[in-house]
Amino acid sequence: MTGNLKLLINFVEKFLGTVKFGNDQIAPILGYGDLFQGAVTIKRVYYVEGLNHNLFFVGQFYDADLEVAFKKSTCFIRDLKGNDLLTGDRPSMVMASPSLSFELRHHQLAV
Repeated sequence: MTGNLKLLINFVEKFLGTVKFGNDQIAPILGYGDLFQGAVTIKRVYYVEGLNHNLFFVGQFYDADLEVAFKKSTCFIRDLKGNDLLTGDRPSMVMASPSLSFELRHHQLAV
């Protein structure tokens, strides 16, 4: 999910339901598109107006032929050659990227 429509290509405008933020605010899911980061494509990324972080499910990385590895204190997103594309502190799951900010969550999206 992203709150930045400019990150998405092939955008399909379609109301898909709502999400509830940690502060109990509710926001609509207004559509979806594909997000490109270098050679990586994450498909069907939801656009949620007002979302301040980019949130992804681990399955979206697998679908993009990326490896997700959790070590004792770090999470890695790697390409099939083993190159680190994103790394983050495991307890917070905030991922670092040169041009995008990512956050992983293990919650199901209710639509």
